[in-house]
Amino acid sequence: MGNRAASAETRAMRIVRGFPDERRDEVAALFWQAFSGKLGRVMAPERRALDFITHALRPAHAFSAETDDGRLLGVVGFKTQKGGLVAGGFSDLARSYGWFGALWRGPLLDLMERPLAEGEMLMDGIFVDAEARGEGVGSALIRTVIAEARALGMKEVRLDVIDINLRARALYERHGFRAAGRIESGLLSVLYGFHHATTMRLELSSR
Repeated sequence: MGNRAASAETRAMRIVRGFPDERRDEVAALFWQAFSGKLGRVMAPERRALDFITHALRPAHAFSAETDDGRLLGVVGFKTQKGGLVAGGFSDLARSYGWFGALWRGPLLDLMERPLAEGEMLMDGIFVDAEARGEGVGSALIRTVIAEARALGMKEVRLDVIDINLRARALYERHGFRAAGRIESGLLSVLYGFHHATTMRLELSSR
């Protein structure tokens, strides 16, 4: 997880566990940049969404990629039985949106949650700064999550990728993930902007 040599495809970077509290606003903004298209209709307006995300972030369930001089390049979250990257509950929603806003947003966000099986790690969101895309940051973060899953004795890593994100799916396939199911969004596609998501899995026991 130390420094990585720069090449035509990979920028010099280091991968660090978590991120400091003073970086919460920056991580939240990067998260929103990546996922506002999917979550925007439920979590808007932006200022309230950023307030909620900033306070709900759990650095212990993340790895960050940064340049040697400390500029943030990207973050990957992971979820185990102990929690995930964004772990705000109803009271956190109410803090940012008020009680009424939390009452209808909470159930809609809960619909996107799926339970973890024993020995399963969920890759809980990966987001890279727009200026650093295509430079190997995402691949470095994916490799780090896989290594963490192995270190924790997990049997597999799971992720869900939406139908319109073909580039991300291709990246996951290059790292050994394979399609293992499909989740239809049904009427919720109006809210979330996609019709289905593909569940992808990477089995670790035989690798």
